Amino acid sequence: MLGPRQVGKSTLCRMLDPKLMIDLSDEEAYLSYAKDPGRLKRELSAAGRSGLIVIDEIQRIPSLLNTVQSLIDDPSFSYRFVLTGSSARRLKRGGANLLPGRIILESLDPLTYGEVHDVFSLDKALQLGMLPGIYLGDSEAADVLGTYAQVYLREEARAEALVRNLGDYARLLDVAAILSGQWLNYSKISSETEIPKETVRRFVGLLEDTLMVFRLPPFTPRRKLSRRISRRDKFLLFDIGVRNALLGLHRRPVSPDQVGPLFEQWAILQVIYLNRSLRKEWRLSCYRTEAGAEVDLVVEREDDIVGIEVKAGRNVTVTDTRGLLSLAETVGRYKPVKMWVLYRGSSEQVFDNGARAIPFAQALDELNE
Repeated sequence: MLGPRQVGKSTLCRMLDPKLMIDLSDEEAYLSYAKDPGRLKRELSAAGRSGLIVIDEIQRIPSLLNTVQSLIDDPSFSYRFVLTGSSARRLKRGGANLLPGRIILESLDPLTYGEVHDVFSLDKALQLGMLPGIYLGDSEAADVLGTYAQVYLREEARAEALVRNLGDYARLLDVAAILSGQWLNYSKISSETEIPKETVRRFVGLLEDTLMVFRLPPFTPRRKLSRRISRRDKFLLFDIGVRNALLGLHRRPVSPDQVGPLFEQWAILQVIYLNRSLRKEWRLSCYRTEAGAEVDLVVEREDDIVGIEVKAGRNVTVTDTRGLLSLAETVGRYKPVKMWVLYRGSSEQVFDNGARAIPFAQALDELNE
């Protein structure tokens, strides 16, 4: 089960009442198992032959995965394991045993609207984000969020010994926060940070592998077109509150000029969370033509494609559907296209061209079905 720090992995695992829970984020436990990987098998031999075992932050000692495989394959044991991690980098690039054919991969993200709809506040979500301990926290939530952004994110690379120049990494984090929700332009980021473009590419890969960033690929049409489609990715930090904290903006209400960009990012993140948590297997992408037509999010499902344009206003007009019409023309007859304008208004509207303006809560509920 992979997910950034503070999304609730450890809390969820404790609720499962495991026979043994090993927390490798605890330095004493980490050092003990790192020095003696065989300790796990001896402990389980003493504890019985079945039960649920949790190993938290498994990426800190990838070699333990070999012991886990031997226990899974041993017919005299009947253990089930939950292995959690807040970084995929060491597992992907360290030659770790990823237990092929023996695991189910789950992702845990910040809260979805559906999980907190009874106590949901959009203003709070846009300011503090939706990490469980922050969104549901007390008056100290802003302080905790600031510490999370400044200490955890900036020290994560140091802890994994992945970045030589931490000054460049810190500067890139600030720029990434500013550019979150925009099209990924390595040349622009390189120019603004004065960091070589290839180094920027490597840093973006680091952010992805440590689960801090989502990258949305461009929409790929299934037929030849006369119009040119942009091939740039769009990237988003995994939580709005973390983005604000990196920029020092989390202690005050969101300014009017920031509501639009933050609401767009929040809505896209909510769909990403839904897709992963409900195992929908939607293909998510973004759409932009060289002529300037854009759609914030394209959700390609088994039977149709949903184009979602996000507007922070409480009113929408037919001009807000232009990008959606361009997408529908691009898709052609390959699949039916639903055109949605997700907005902050209170009532659904249907335009003559078939596009729907849908209140954000209703749109998320429909995707949740």
